[in-house]
Amino acid sequence: MDIRWIAIAAALPLAACASSETPPALTPTPPAEAACNADSVQSLVGQTATAEVGGQLLKGSGATTLRWVPPRTAVTMDFRADRLTVSYDDALKIERISCG
Repeated sequence: MDIRWIAIAAALPLAACASSETPPALTPTPPAEAACNADSVQSLVGQTATAEVGGQLLKGSGATTLRWVPPRTAVTMDFRADRLTVSYDDALKIERISCG
């Protein structure tokens, strides 16, 4: 085998690592009207987590996304102004409501 082909074959994996990096795509900021207001739905703490209550949570908070958090579940810590996070216990009772 020609030495040039060996050199090319050895350099190919390195070329893949040296590809130009593009900056990560930025998540667009939701419009102000999509901002979450958890204070307006705190009266639902203690209620049973159901689809109907989920609708009330979205409507009352102004959030566009609802994230249910079951017991003993890890969630990401990224903040989204348009998301309502609702934690509930083993009996499906809502324990905490927060934005993000």
